[in-house]
Amino acid sequence: MPINDRIAQNKDIFLYAFSLAVLHFVLRWMEIRFLIIDYSIELYIGVIAIFFTGLGIWLALKLTDKKSETIIIEKEVYISNNHKFQINDKALDQTGLSKRELEVLGLISDGLSNEEIAEKLFISLNTIKTHTSNLFEKLEVKRRTQATEKAKRLGLIP
Repeated sequence: MPINDRIAQNKDIFLYAFSLAVLHFVLRWMEIRFLIIDYSIELYIGVIAIFFTGLGIWLALKLTDKKSETIIIEKEVYISNNHKFQINDKALDQTGLSKRELEVLGLISDGLSNEEIAEKLFISLNTIKTHTSNLFEKLEVKRRTQATEKAKRLGLIP
């Protein structure tokens, strides 16, 4: 039996099946439509919550993803010759350091505190502070380590 004859015989069944499929589609569409209408506020809140959650995760990843960059700084290192050290008289005259200030500078480079320097030289703490501030001014530095480094470069201390 050809296919056209079968379709003609079962025409009612195909029509009934097609109408049931269309009805099923319409009912599902209406169910979803009414579901969306009934729960529209909850759906909007859910969509907004998902959006802001995604935005928050993206923003947190952008803000916390700091790539560290290694910077290599090359600096000359002063190596002193302690066995034959002689004070650079020319630099000493240019800076205008007194013998006592030079002595205090040597003790600063040894790592002594102001109190320890005062005890070692048998002078008051205020005098040491005055000598230290004069040293900083004459060497044009702001810290003890800078003063030590500059004095070594100038050949004032070993």
